[in-house]
Amino acid sequence: MRFNLKKRYILLMAATMAFAPLAVMAQDVSTGQATANVLAVLTVTATHDLAFGDVMQGVPHVADKTVIADAGVFQITGEGGAEVAMYLQLPDYLWNSTNTDRLVISFSATDADIDTTAAGTPAVHGGGAIVDQNPHYLPETALGGADNILQIFLGGTVYPTVDQRAAAYDADIILTVAYTGN
Repeated sequence: MRFNLKKRYILLMAATMAFAPLAVMAQDVSTGQATANVLAVLTVTATHDLAFGDVMQGVPHVADKTVIADAGVFQITGEGGAEVAMYLQLPDYLWNSTNTDRLVISFSATDADIDTTAAGTPAVHGGGAIVDQNPHYLPETALGGADNILQIFLGGTVYPTVDQRAAAYDADIILTVAYTGN
């Protein structure tokens, strides 16, 4: 019986070896590709500072987003038609040069305009301006126009106290932009 079991095992192994090359010959190989299209680099430029000019003690002063001499203007260029997410980091105060006094600044829910049709000139809003946007929550917007440009026009209000120290005040406004993938 042992011999018979051993003999069967050898025959099974021989049959497996005989048919193994047939299984290998039935295989095939194919090659695919991975592709990607890298979009143009985003460029963000502050082309004009938000300018309040001369401010009187105790009198709130508005810098209007539609008055180009006053409006803060940011320009974004990149891949035409690609959607971008934008985030403005807005200050709560402007500080004098010695950081010994601060001037309150605020931004209303309508203090930003977005324009994809101004063709790179901050002199005037284009015909496709998206007006009265909240600068704290800018909408995702596609770069547009012939030059693949998007501009943000920003206004705001400062509130000097009645005893506000006479000095020049400033603060940074930071715009962060990234492609959304849409």
